[in-house]
Amino acid sequence: DVCPIATAKMVQIQRALGETFGRDVFFVSVTVDPEHDTSEVLARYARALGYDPSGWAILTGAPAAVRDVARSYGVFHDRRSGGEVDHNLLTSLVDREGILRVQYMGERFDPRELLHDLRDLMAEGRSP
Repeated sequence: DVCPIATAKMVQIQRALGETFGRDVFFVSVTVDPEHDTSEVLARYARALGYDPSGWAILTGAPAAVRDVARSYGVFHDRRSGGEVDHNLLTSLVDREGILRVQYMGERFDPRELLHDLRDLMAEGRSP
C-alpha cells in the first residue's frame, strides 16, 4: 500500500513548513476507497501518522463523487477481486486560484522537491 509511504512524506513536509502550515499552505487528501474509508477510519489513520488537522483535510464521500474528483486529477483506481483497491498515487500542487501547478507521480516523489516548489510558489505570492 502506497498510502502510508506518501502520507509519511507529507507529514515531513507539514513539519518543515512550520507556522506557514495551516495558514498559507493546506493539504487535501482524498480516499479512493470510500466504501471502506469512512470519516472515522480516516481520522484514526491520520492521527496514527501524525498529521495536523489545522491544515490538512482527509476526505471521503459518495463513491461517484470520489471517482469524479480522482479522475479530474488523473488518479485511477480499481477494486481487485479480494476487495483491495489498486490505484496510482498522484500528489498535486494547486495555487490559491485553483490552478494546477505541478504534479508528482508515485510514492517515490522527493519531499524536498515538493517543499522547494511550495516555497517558490509562496515567494510568488500565490500560496497554495
